[in-house]
Amino acid sequence: MKKWGFLLIFLILLGVTAFKIVPFFQDEEDILITDYENDKVKYNKASENIQTVEISAEQIYQGNLLLVNSKYPVHPKSIKSDVVNLSTHNKLVKGYSLFDNKTYLSEDLARKFSDMVLDAEENKEFNFFITSGFRNFDEQNKLYQEMGSNRALPAGYSEHNLGLSLDVGTTHMKMEKAPEGKWIENNAWKYGFILRYPGDKTDITGIQNEPWHIRYVGLPHSAIMKEKNFVLEEYLDYLKEEKKVSVKVDGKKYNVSYYPYSENMTINIPENHKYEISGNNIDGVIVTFYES
Repeated sequence: MKKWGFLLIFLILLGVTAFKIVPFFQDEEDILITDYENDKVKYNKASENIQTVEISAEQIYQGNLLLVNSKYPVHPKSIKSDVVNLSTHNKLVKGYSLFDNKTYLSEDLARKFSDMVLDAEENKEFNFFITSGFRNFDEQNKLYQEMGSNRALPAGYSEHNLGLSLDVGTTHMKMEKAPEGKWIENNAWKYGFILRYPGDKTDITGIQNEPWHIRYVGLPHSAIMKEKNFVLEEYLDYLKEEKKVSVKVDGKKYNVSYYPYSENMTINIPENHKYEISGNNIDGVIVTFYES
């Protein structure tokens, strides 16, 4: 009996030790454990059904969080595939006007911009129009030759070549003084847009203040960037350093994680969560998921 009693006590102690090593997580914050050595995400909650997503090298250059600047040019895989001439797609032009009949933009981005400006105009007399949207490399090169390096970027190094940016104007006055410009500065983040080149970040972006140039990054990224006063360069560095960020926007909880890319890379995501994957155009991907 003594031997059996000793064995029983030993097994109980072993069970307690095992519980301390691999606990049953109660807090949703603790469900996610990142194993960067294998570039995978592991879930220790036994009841959590997961889906495994393969990550290809091409995904480094696809998505809404791609960094394009003088150091990181547009990759051929990065250019939006749904670019159209807005003057021939009247259903997309709602709440704003076009500067000319050669304004090109992603259909998806045009809808998102329209949703934003329609909300802006509910209580105010605003007059938005798009002065420039997507430009191909030939158009960008022509602009660069005409305006010079002080006012334009070489072909392939402008966000306008990517398809996620647009320049917004108004008939009232310059955007930095116009009520439309102030509204965008204060509210665009709620719709996933950011002011890409604010005046106090020129030393980081390398671009002078452009209150007319907005860029789509999506939620919750725009909300985090607004809260922390980050430009895209700073935000991507922040994610690399933190590895994982959790945030609530309008009551919805988002989990955002950065992963450096490696061959045969897979990521596990809870089945009951929606997710988005975006490359950074440098070396890895950002995974954002939330409960559907």
